[in-house]
Amino acid sequence: MVKVELVQGNIASQPDMDAVVNAANARLLPGSGVAGAIHSAAGPGLAEECQALAPISPGQAVISSGHRLPNRYVIHCLGPVYGVDEPSDQLLGDCYRNALMLAEQHQLRSVAFPAISTGVFGYPVDKAAVVAFEAIARLAPTLNSVRLIRLVLFSDSDHRVFRTALSRSGLNPTG
Repeated sequence: MVKVELVQGNIASQPDMDAVVNAANARLLPGSGVAGAIHSAAGPGLAEECQALAPISPGQAVISSGHRLPNRYVIHCLGPVYGVDEPSDQLLGDCYRNALMLAEQHQLRSVAFPAISTGVFGYPVDKAAVVAFEAIARLAPTLNSVRLIRLVLFSDSDHRVFRTALSRSGLNPTG
């Protein structure tokens, strides 16, 4: 059974996870928010490796090594810009599904996600939380290697919103 947990913290500080998910930009370059934190912690080798993987489209996911992060891998997802990339809910759900399928292909046991698209891409946190858990709930029964999915929320308010959505999702929450 896949367990889903929520923590408040920094996505780049999840040493017990096989992979962390980067809320990336299309070119997979260092940026602000999640991408900035992950690239800063991983070091310049991550940006170098990502050059060959870019560009990516909304909903797409690619995988790289973790470089200086304590995680073996970084899975990069390009979330939709809310109100621009349509259908936003489908594209956001694809981020979670595609990231989990990559984790499965690499036989990872644990993956940590940020709240994809909720920063500068403007996706409302409450709607993003519902989409995330719907995507996870649909894919969870098909996962064989992934046993733990963690959502790492930076702010207390985002954590509260995701906790409410998780309680309504029918998933098996821990933590």
